[in-house]
Amino acid sequence: MKIAMIGSGAAGSVFAGYLRRGGADLTLVDPYKEHMDKIAKDGLTFVIYPDNEYQLTGFKTAYNADNIGVMDIVIFMTKATQLENAIETAKPCIGENTVLVSLINGLGNEDKLAAAVGPGRVIYGSGVLGTALDGPGKCISSPGADKIQMNFGPMEMNELTEKAGKHLEECFINGGCPAKFWDDVRPAMWTKVVVNSVFNPLSALTRLKVKDLIADPNGLAMVIQVVAECCAVATARGCPMDPKTFMAGVKAAGGTGIQDYYPSMA
Repeated sequence: MKIAMIGSGAAGSVFAGYLRRGGADLTLVDPYKEHMDKIAKDGLTFVIYPDNEYQLTGFKTAYNADNIGVMDIVIFMTKATQLENAIETAKPCIGENTVLVSLINGLGNEDKLAAAVGPGRVIYGSGVLGTALDGPGKCISSPGADKIQMNFGPMEMNELTEKAGKHLEECFINGGCPAKFWDDVRPAMWTKVVVNSVFNPLSALTRLKVKDLIADPNGLAMVIQVVAECCAVATARGCPMDPKTFMAGVKAAGGTGIQDYYPSMA
């Protein structure tokens, strides 16, 4: 299946790295000319933290979607605030059977895709791994502590979304990123929303890694407060979450994954 990655910065490049390692036919689309040119010429230097490095080739690259042809799957990895404009500019590569995918952090991105093509052609989800862009042509993945690193599912399960979702799942797994195509991805989505709402801003405000933040009694108290509020919101929106269970999961992660991560917001 032909896949376009609309937005190939840090997260888009990392996700593309796993997909390409898994055999995906990928076109990267991003206005960052130096990055696209470097990948087109030399391939993508893909680092999986701490010291596994791969040089991946075979990508097609473009600065926009105007002339890349119609795709089977179009993945959006722009900033959430840029998504509506990205959908508009991606129209040349969206056909009548193209499945649109959002792996962008946050809530409501799927609704923007559905407004363009209907819910029957939309898959949404997110990853639970850290990402960084280390200059043109090089990206770094910091795997999280969770057994499943990439969670996604359809707004409506049908032949199109099932085929696209299973293909992405297979490519991610074969590329070294444990992934799950869920019938209902909402619990996994809300877990990621809580993680981002808690650790990204608190690490940015304190300039501390997560493990150092929660090692301090005052930092831990802030974490618990925000976790409790986020879980209350998730529960009110129909996705029950227990703050004690969430914190037990953070504690069980030890010094790996999210605890070792220094969020880009910082």
